Amino acid sequence: MTLHGILDYSPWQAVLITLAMTHLTIAAVTIYLHRAQAHRALDLHPAVEHFMRCWLWLTTGAVTKEWVAVHRLHHAKVETALDPHSPQVLGLQKILTQGYEVYRAAAADAQTLERYGQATPDDWLERHLYTPRHWYGLALMLILDLLLFGLYGPAIWAVQMLWIPIMAAGIINGIGHYWGYRNFETADASTNIVPWGILIGGEELHNNHHAFPSSARLSCQWWELDLSWLYIRALSTLRLARIKRVAPRLTVIKGKPLADMDTLRAVVASRMHVFARYTKEVLTPVSRAELSRDAAHYRRLLAREGSRLDAAAHATLEHLLAQSQTLATVYQFRERLQAIWGRSTASQDVLLGNLQDWCRAAEATGIQALERFAQNLKGFSLQPMGAV
Repeated sequence: MTLHGILDYSPWQAVLITLAMTHLTIAAVTIYLHRAQAHRALDLHPAVEHFMRCWLWLTTGAVTKEWVAVHRLHHAKVETALDPHSPQVLGLQKILTQGYEVYRAAAADAQTLERYGQATPDDWLERHLYTPRHWYGLALMLILDLLLFGLYGPAIWAVQMLWIPIMAAGIINGIGHYWGYRNFETADASTNIVPWGILIGGEELHNNHHAFPSSARLSCQWWELDLSWLYIRALSTLRLARIKRVAPRLTVIKGKPLADMDTLRAVVASRMHVFARYTKEVLTPVSRAELSRDAAHYRRLLAREGSRLDAAAHATLEHLLAQSQTLATVYQFRERLQAIWGRSTASQDVLLGNLQDWCRAAEATGIQALERFAQNLKGFSLQPMGAV
């Protein structure tokens, strides 16, 4: 064995192997911990699941139950004082510099683990090795890095140890709720950092994830790339994974005279897409016509989900709508449409009646953009999963 370890790699080879190992870690986090365990979007073959669990034990020391519980808490209490990931509450600097410490504090809460950590692995290895001795994996990884890479070993190990705290606890949880673009007006501040989910395995598409948290695929637009979704499809082809849920996609059946149960299912299941289409096809052209030069300035305010408006924004919005009856009408119709899918306790027959009433009233407003949207909405249907 040389000073460069058993493998005797050159510096550039060591860099490449380090990047490959960190990418494998990212893939294991997003596919196993996030999509399979936390959200049950897919089932993994036991061999694949255990390989990823073991790899994460070696490279992160992550305990599945803790990671899953903290992530589910984030979704349940997003952007509140109980959210361990929110830069909106804790500040961006704290999440970027102390995100891992905040995560560890949440993971140490027994009530959080009990409530949000259900249905995670509880076999002999988990009870006797991975959970009580999670630091053993990190020590073993250091020894392996020293043996394989020699003098490069400590540096490679350090990069492996820092990769997830920086990429996940820092960038995804911090920047992913602070800066970027939004496909969907969710009730939280989540953003898509960039449209190409390569470096963090698709987790860059964080707004898409919050819109459809139980989806195994994080990309929603044709120009977005979720690299881990390609890995999942490959595993599925090899029968090493079973995809359970993906984000619904809307299609339009032309010429339907009346909204039916198929329409209702599509509107409720794909309400984030419906909300986005309403903004693009109704609110945007009407605001452009009614507000002229100020349209671009106020468009984001008009599109924002109501629960995210503070007192000042509410006051500005009321003043804005008071200037145009047409704009006020289309905004009110958006709120009425949202209220339909928000009535979770109502029967399907009642919801369908409400949706049909909404379509009739929208078509009677005389506002062309709203009329066209209502006519198309009657034909909304869910694209079959096999068409993804």
